[in-house]
Amino acid sequence: MSFMHHPGVAASRWRWPARFDSLRIKLFLAIAGANAVLALAAFLVFSWSFDQGFVEYLNRADEARLQPLIVRLAEGYQHEGQWQWVAEDRKRWFDLLREVLGTRGSRRGDDGAPAEPTASSPPPYGRPPPDSLLTIDPRLMLFDADGRLLAGRPEMASEAVRRPISSDGRVVGYLGYVPRLKTVASLEKLFSSQQNHKFAAIAAGLLIAGLVVSALLAWWLARRIRRLAQGAHALIQGQYDVRVDASGNDELSRLSQDFNHLAQTLEAVQRARQQWIADIAHELRTPLAVLRAEIEALQDGVRPLGIASLGSLAQEVGQLSRLVDDLRLLSLSDMGALTYYKEPVDLSESVEDILAAQRGVLHDKGFAVSFDAGDRPTLSGDHARLAQVFGNLLQNTLRYTDAPARLDVRVRREGAHALVIWQDSSPGVPEAELARLTERLYRVESSRSRAGGGSGLGLAIAQAIVSAHGGAMAAEPSPLGGLCWRVRFPLLEAGGPHE
Repeated sequence: MSFMHHPGVAASRWRWPARFDSLRIKLFLAIAGANAVLALAAFLVFSWSFDQGFVEYLNRADEARLQPLIVRLAEGYQHEGQWQWVAEDRKRWFDLLREVLGTRGSRRGDDGAPAEPTASSPPPYGRPPPDSLLTIDPRLMLFDADGRLLAGRPEMASEAVRRPISSDGRVVGYLGYVPRLKTVASLEKLFSSQQNHKFAAIAAGLLIAGLVVSALLAWWLARRIRRLAQGAHALIQGQYDVRVDASGNDELSRLSQDFNHLAQTLEAVQRARQQWIADIAHELRTPLAVLRAEIEALQDGVRPLGIASLGSLAQEVGQLSRLVDDLRLLSLSDMGALTYYKEPVDLSESVEDILAAQRGVLHDKGFAVSFDAGDRPTLSGDHARLAQVFGNLLQNTLRYTDAPARLDVRVRREGAHALVIWQDSSPGVPEAELARLTERLYRVESSRSRAGGGSGLGLAIAQAIVSAHGGAMAAEPSPLGGLCWRVRFPLLEAGGPHE
């Protein structure tokens, strides 16, 4: 059966089976796989290292056993003056090996060479015949000073490692031996196999322990992540009061803390939004209620239609228009859509223009005004928006200051900033309420009432404009008994924003 490939159909990707498609299973498989690889690597490394180390240990043991034999051979040469005493007498050679090395496992033939065991002859000393790899005497050879083989197996001479035999300060011969093979049989191989089985058992135990730890670790991590996922789902559902356990100091704990901060922020934003909507409704309801009462009075004939009644209606409509304009201005500022046309502005001149424009109103209300222009710092700003800031501050002062009233305005240069200090006389504001004065629609009812008819948005608008100029404004008690505003802007000479 042939399958045709349709070019318009993309090859499907492999996916986890549905029952395995969970974070806990994936974590378990990842950690267990890593443990399995580590256990296998440990087994292979330990097994190889043991084999190598065991053979090297046996070879070093052989070399240590040969040293007494070299001494005896040197003494024999010094006594005889030649090597014929062992080269021509193989029995004496093997007797010397047995005497010095203690090897006694091999039977000897008539010529002194090791004899092969037969089925009819029991092994000597009731033991199995030794393997040539386990005993050292079959692997020993004697060479003269010129390297000619005197005793030992000729077929092994090329593989021999030679150790010099010295007499009277000169080398008179060499004792050769063949090192043990890399792969050995008999007892050595059996012992190595037993050790490998032990290593395998240890590796299996490590693997089982790793699987158990992997399962517990995957369950623990998945449970913490599942709590975060449940909390995120609750946030999606609008349950901003949800919190997750953030105990600990690891990354998941810090993520849980960030999640709780996010939930707390969203909850605060929701409350602020609800309060914002309620405040807007309240602000709109008041002038609308006045308009409705005025219109009903005109309709019922309670009040005659005239210039005075129309003026009252126009005043309420104007208040509604100002409120809507302020709301629109704040919404544009929040969206970053409020435009600014910045240019070098003399800050002292901007403040002075506002005071001059309202000189008549200030005089009519009995204000004693003092103004200090300072050294006329320059900043990069929008002249119209800055005028709106100081106009709002002046309206706040006019609306909420009792007679006899005082207003003191000073412009100063303070480091890399220009500072406007705006102070008025009583009534003041409680210190606990100072930080909330720039909140939208917020009023301190006990001291600065709404009798002046403000919308409660002027100071919030002023703060938004100041922030857009890279500055800040803060309120504090005034030495004159009222409120002191400190408005700070970056100077143009100090690299202030310029567009």
